[in-house]
Amino acid sequence: MKIALMDSGIGLLAATAAVRRLRPDADLVLSLDPDGMPWGPRTPEDLTGRALAVARAAAAHRPDALIVGCNTATVHALPALRAALEPGIPVVGTVPAIKPAAAGGGHVAIWATPATTGSPYQRNLIRDFADGVQVTEVPCWGLAEAVERADEAAVDAAVTGAAALTPEDVTTVVLGCTHYELVAERIRAAVQRTGRPPLALHGSAGAVAAQALRRIGGHPTPDAAAVGTVTVLLSGQEGELPAPALAYAEGRLLTAASPAS
Repeated sequence: MKIALMDSGIGLLAATAAVRRLRPDADLVLSLDPDGMPWGPRTPEDLTGRALAVARAAAAHRPDALIVGCNTATVHALPALRAALEPGIPVVGTVPAIKPAAAGGGHVAIWATPATTGSPYQRNLIRDFADGVQVTEVPCWGLAEAVERADEAAVDAAVTGAAALTPEDVTTVVLGCTHYELVAERIRAAVQRTGRPPLALHGSAGAVAAQALRRIGGHPTPDAAAVGTVTVLLSGQEGELPAPALAYAEGRLLTAASPAS
């Protein structure tokens, strides 16, 4: 079994680690775009072009499924990616976990990039899946960029800034950018209020990984004794995992894999 994941940068690590935990025997293809990152400020047309190039580079390795490990790329490029690759390669997008977060009740905060916060896309998700639940949208200035660089001081500053915008009675936080899942416990520590119940965090990585495996019927029979290979593509060329990835447990998990042949 071979699963490909794509993103402009290391935001795909959370979903990659989730796939690795579910199917340690799966071979992984990680397709990044260091030449074109970040994707967020690009026009939808430009972003879609970059995403298609990254996806086609991954598709050349003949994966059984492709995970779009980026919320922004899912919003703008998912229809084009599916048109280009399906039905041969199932394409699974990443959507903020608003529905399960709202199901728990209480005040929900959605941490997202400034471009996504307040966007029609996010507002539609809130309308469809969190109707009747109190929701606060929190823009996280510079957090994804700081996570991408593994800049500890910048991560702490961005998390502190977003926590200051998060109401004190929030009981649940949706991690609305895949990069944020890499620093989930820092976010929890910053938002958790003394004397209040434990804060619930909802990311998308686990659900996305499980959905990809369901699409190809691959979850029920893992070979726990095998460890799959990891192939890294950097703007279409084979390379190595970017050094900042190893600052996170999700990145270090991949170093236990056999090298791709």
